[in-house]
Amino acid sequence: MAEANRFGQQLFLANMHYQPRGPRRGSRQPRRFRASAPSRGQAEQTDFAVVDSEQLALFWSRPDLRRAQSLPAAPDSIMSRYCDTVLHEHAARNGWSKRLINVVSRSLDMVQAQQPTPGAKIKASEARSLLTQDGLTADSTLEVLAAAGLLIDDRVPAIRTYFLAQTAALPDAIRAQLEIWYTIMAEGTAVPPRRKPRHPQTIRIQLQAMVPRLQAWADDGHESLAEITPDDIHAALTGTAAQRKLVGQALRSLFRILKSRKEIFTNPTASISTERPAASTPMPIDTTTIQDALNAPHPARALAVALVAFHGLTAGQITKILITDVRDSRLTLDGRTIPLAGPVRTRLRAYLDYRNQRWPNTANPHLLVNRKSAPHVTPVAARYPWHRYPLAPRPLREDRILHEVHATGGDVRRICDLFGLSIKGAMRYQAVLEHPDLTE
Repeated sequence: MAEANRFGQQLFLANMHYQPRGPRRGSRQPRRFRASAPSRGQAEQTDFAVVDSEQLALFWSRPDLRRAQSLPAAPDSIMSRYCDTVLHEHAARNGWSKRLINVVSRSLDMVQAQQPTPGAKIKASEARSLLTQDGLTADSTLEVLAAAGLLIDDRVPAIRTYFLAQTAALPDAIRAQLEIWYTIMAEGTAVPPRRKPRHPQTIRIQLQAMVPRLQAWADDGHESLAEITPDDIHAALTGTAAQRKLVGQALRSLFRILKSRKEIFTNPTASISTERPAASTPMPIDTTTIQDALNAPHPARALAVALVAFHGLTAGQITKILITDVRDSRLTLDGRTIPLAGPVRTRLRAYLDYRNQRWPNTANPHLLVNRKSAPHVTPVAARYPWHRYPLAPRPLREDRILHEVHATGGDVRRICDLFGLSIKGAMRYQAVLEHPDLTE
């Protein structure tokens, strides 16, 4: 105690952390959790009540985990025993390794030791900022806290953080108008004109295209987007044809939403059309490159290459395949039944053997798993099998579709049925049927 109090002593208000054995007369019964013991020899059952009140910190300081680890261990509490029980139950369901269980156990102890109010729920933002040291894990710890009912998920989406950073230097009126656009794009609206939520990547791309133009208008003295005229839109459409089209789409989306919400009087982009950039020409790949990729030493990469080279799947479709989607040498995907080719079945068996040997107890239902996704039930990232590999899935898929175009003489209906393309997308491949570099 003398060493711990050398630089001062933390003061608390008396009885703020006391948990009564029974509810007082006229008070509300606190929420209680009951969980069974994870193994033989441990406590029979743990009855834990969440503290409804919250002790606010008088002075905030960033926790120092190195100093906290040097202090004596905190005494065992009902909350720690309850979290340990939930941890073992959650680990048994998801097939966690002993190492991951120990790491999450240490992370839970560290989070509870730094609680301003022992026994209360834990905010996800505070736990994530705390568990940034080496040897600790945040994602798995938050999963256990959520399973225990002790998590307050106050995490801000990454796209929201990006939006605030991009629009911080704009005038207040323009920033408020962009806030309306962002809310409708991210959450959608049921008020006519109705809109569905857009993908965060779509919001990011449109922000990257429009923010430099908005900043230029703000530097010219415009305080609101209601002051923008069609001449300003024409002046903003600069660069290549692809850049002009992207900027035009972003500004059209912005002003359409503002006009529908009566934030501006007229839509300056209503009568402005951008030219369509020239479509890229799909070209075949060298056969030797495809053969080397099919014989990749990593089983997951070889399987992903085979699925694209023989069946023309996209990288996103491969990551969403479940183990139950493959039955009797057939793959069920997006309402289609695809008979798997012989080389694909060979690589599928090799990958399943590797998967069962590497993660025998994983509960992840997806076909492709890796070290990060095996303890969870989420799919892997779309770039996982192709990371740091010279061959990308898109050119490989284009090569497969081109081969089918030449084999069928440009049968658009068959191309659409086999690869899930639209008529417009299939016509892009049919247009290269008579290309001089592709004819014999």
